[in-house]
Amino acid sequence: MHSMWKGAVSFGLVMIPVKLYAATETKDIAFRQVHREDGGRIRFRRFCSIEDVEVPYEDVAKGYELPDGEIVILTEDDMAELPLPTTRSIEVVQFTPAEQLDPILFNRSYYVEPEAAGARAYCLLRDALEESGKIAIAQVALRQRESLAILRVREGVLVLETLLWPDEVRAPAFPFLDDDIEVRPQELRMASSLIESMTVDFDPEDYHDSYREALQELVNAKTEGREVVQPEVSETASGETSSLADALRASLAAARGGGGEKPSAAKAGTAKASPARTSPARTSTAKPASGRSAAAKTGTSAGTAKAPAGKTAAAKTGAKRAAAKEPAAAKRPRKAS
Repeated sequence: MHSMWKGAVSFGLVMIPVKLYAATETKDIAFRQVHREDGGRIRFRRFCSIEDVEVPYEDVAKGYELPDGEIVILTEDDMAELPLPTTRSIEVVQFTPAEQLDPILFNRSYYVEPEAAGARAYCLLRDALEESGKIAIAQVALRQRESLAILRVREGVLVLETLLWPDEVRAPAFPFLDDDIEVRPQELRMASSLIESMTVDFDPEDYHDSYREALQELVNAKTEGREVVQPEVSETASGETSSLADALRASLAAARGGGGEKPSAAKAGTAKASPARTSPARTSTAKPASGRSAAAKTGTSAGTAKAPAGKTAAAKTGAKRAAAKEPAAAKRPRKAS
């Protein structure tokens, strides 16, 4: 990893020189915009809408558009005059219990590594935070923007979590919040039982990005010139529940019946689909139709398959006459001796 920031943690009168490293990365498959016909890359150029000429990057400035459409241009000198007191400092302003922080405020995560000179003070702050069960509230300026942040301990390392400012969190103004919606006690008990039956320790290793894996397989197949094998889509039950209570009962029964283990949807779909495909063929070949003997069925099939088209009517007429002359007793099936 490469450090993206150098500064110091300001902890009272203690200064701890540190480096910051991005703690997370986005695992995604990057695509380029290309010309469909020949694969040529699509390039974007900066054009001035007034002069209709290409503008070099060094001539590009920041502009703020006013409601009337007028543009206020801000230069680098203007931006340099803005006060950023925490430019090279992570200033701890207070400590607070971790449970008081709403996770909706979390923004970005950074590992904090101490410089050699500050390793002892770093470990002191880390151990004190871990023992107290609290987090440090701090202010820091990253990428020319001051942010609220916290310091917490993860696997023996201090982690800096930048936070959103309170006015950056939208208020959930939804109409249903003003409605008087009744929740029945029975449904609440069943929902609580369902939650309890599905409660297990969270392990992020149990989950994976199936879409990214399928997309990578598609890219690999295109590269190697082979066909892509699409996974089978699981067939789920299509029965509809008549009420919320029925849905809760069915979910609770499924959770208890599974013994806490999630069945594989792909396997379940395959197991259900196989008999449905094969059973019609077996029925039509293995079981003769009722009221017909095997000999009669064989004779009819043979006559139909081998008789020329011109003789079909005569053959049917002869068969009807023979059946009319045959005694009633002869038509009865013979008992096996």
